[in-house]
Amino acid sequence: MASTQDFRNGLVFTWKNDLWQIVEFQHVKPGKGGAFVRGKLKNVRNGKIVDNTFRAGEKIEIARVERREMQYLYEDDLGLHFMNTETYEQRTLRADMVEDKDFIKEGGMIDVLIDAGTEEALNVELPRQVELIVTQTDPGLKGDTAQGATKPATLESGATVNVPLFINEGDLIRVDIESKSYQTRVTAA
Repeated sequence: MASTQDFRNGLVFTWKNDLWQIVEFQHVKPGKGGAFVRGKLKNVRNGKIVDNTFRAGEKIEIARVERREMQYLYEDDLGLHFMNTETYEQRTLRADMVEDKDFIKEGGMIDVLIDAGTEEALNVELPRQVELIVTQTDPGLKGDTAQGATKPATLESGATVNVPLFINEGDLIRVDIESKSYQTRVTAA
């Protein structure tokens, strides 16, 4: 057992018969009354985010959750299939468990959160940014350079984002998954 003194960002614990991860927290000591901890919690299984207040010193049960890097293989009726590249063990996650799955390309490496006690796959953590190739977009016309003008582009993973007019098919671009927006064109090193 641990208490609110052990809170840190990223800590996973059992609360209300489910696993929750601390996104952010703040210890508050008001001038009158007892201290408390205000926090933003994310449900590890479904991604739901809630705000909650704990009394200072309240006991919590810390859960052991491991991040395992796995390779995304494919998606079918059963869900998304991932493989541990060291043990070749495969896991399947329901499609509704994976947010922003349209930014994952086959063969890409992804962190899968696994409950160490039950070996149950809980969730997938995508990187903040990914680099993908543009597979389809309209060509930009010379002289059509209105400031901030964009056009839709389909990426190799199947996602569609708005890109500047100078981006062409075959270009490698960096996309921010959180905002689902174009960041920059990537040049080959």
